[in-house]
Amino acid sequence: MLSQVDRTVPDELRALRMEMGKWLRQLREAKGFSQRDLATTLNLDYYTFISQLENGRGRIPPARYGEWADALGVDRRLFVTQVLYFTEPHTYDILFGDTD
Repeated sequence: MLSQVDRTVPDELRALRMEMGKWLRQLREAKGFSQRDLATTLNLDYYTFISQLENGRGRIPPARYGEWADALGVDRRLFVTQVLYFTEPHTYDILFGDTD
């Protein structure tokens, strides 16, 4: 039943979120931004959201992917593709995986 879906994040997804956090940190640092600088650029109320993402917790709201890509100096399609890889690996695989 859908109301009883296990809400825990499997180890594989947890590891991917940690990878995403490292990737976001690398992008942020390459721009010379502190977490606070990035939060200000993105008009976020709390810079701690950046910290949470970089530590593998939380997700970027899809409606804001473009803003994040622009702030970090990454092509929007590349950014969304990478975020999809880290947060929705099954969907990513259907779209971009091996099509044998």
